[in-house]
Amino acid sequence: MDRQIESAPDATADGLFQAIGRFLFDQRLEPTPVNYGFAYRVLGDPAGPLAYAVATLTDGGVRLTSDEVLTLGERVEAGDVVGRRISPPDRRLSFHAETERQVAGFESIMQGIVHETHAFGRDLAASEDALRKSRETHPDSDLFLTELARITAQMRERVDVAEARLAQATQEASELRRQLARARDDARRDALTGLPNRRAFEEALAVTTGDSCHLAICDVDHFKAINDRYGHPVGDRVLKAIGATLARACEGHLVARYGGEEFTMLLSDVSADEACALLEAARSAVAARRYRLRENDQLIEGITLSAGIVTLRGDESASDALRRADGYLYAAKQAGRDRTVGEFCQGSVEIT
Repeated sequence: MDRQIESAPDATADGLFQAIGRFLFDQRLEPTPVNYGFAYRVLGDPAGPLAYAVATLTDGGVRLTSDEVLTLGERVEAGDVVGRRISPPDRRLSFHAETERQVAGFESIMQGIVHETHAFGRDLAASEDALRKSRETHPDSDLFLTELARITAQMRERVDVAEARLAQATQEASELRRQLARARDDARRDALTGLPNRRAFEEALAVTTGDSCHLAICDVDHFKAINDRYGHPVGDRVLKAIGATLARACEGHLVARYGGEEFTMLLSDVSADEACALLEAARSAVAARRYRLRENDQLIEGITLSAGIVTLRGDESASDALRRADGYLYAAKQAGRDRTVGEFCQGSVEIT
């Protein structure tokens, strides 16, 4: 699928300025001269290599880091656009190759069966003609019985071959179905945490109805500082641990990694108060967990979540619900982080 950054809505300076502002807000980048310049380069050439690299890196809801803003332009100019998300996983390539092999093998088997069936039909017609002539020529001879036995044995052999080929084709088809089922699951699962990914979450959100369902967005506080201090491998392990903690705390509900350090939840068949309490319990479980470095058992302190939560409305789109929840998440960040803010949670602020 072609990845593309949307260009400014019009060619005026005001339109470009607004597009740059939206880009910086969506990526949670500070409005610094460096970031403005980067956004201008991306939006000014939406079909260019830098825009392609940004679109690839942010595919699935992942946000750019400040380090990537500083280095991505140089890497693109040097032809090094591998990045953290640009190269497709080898496992996916391996699956595609295996699927192609399975399909080719299945087609070959079916072609062989068709060929055998046609040949068998021709031989059967010829044998029928030979039997008729033999009986007409030698009505009292054993030649007719001998020919009949020969044809019967030949038919049995052909049937055995056809059955073996059909069994092989059935096995190939079953394996192909298993491969496709795994592919469908992989396409909806985050490779790092094993949780459903953004695609799976948005598909579920699109078909969710009722006023007893609530949408929450959680974001790891100061996650960039964790990556900067301990490195991305440690950051990945922290995200994996947080994902597992949230999934346990919200068992029976949908918990997904939405992208980067963001997690989303659909809390169904509970009241607003129960949903808020459940989210608070999950957030507290993340804060209470002890995260340590494998190398020296050093404690990684201060890992917390901010969260925004809303009740789904029957008359709004999924994107509107996400936007409302994201607004409450932003309010939680502005209020000091390490808290839940929602339209019904105790102590929450009103978002307009």
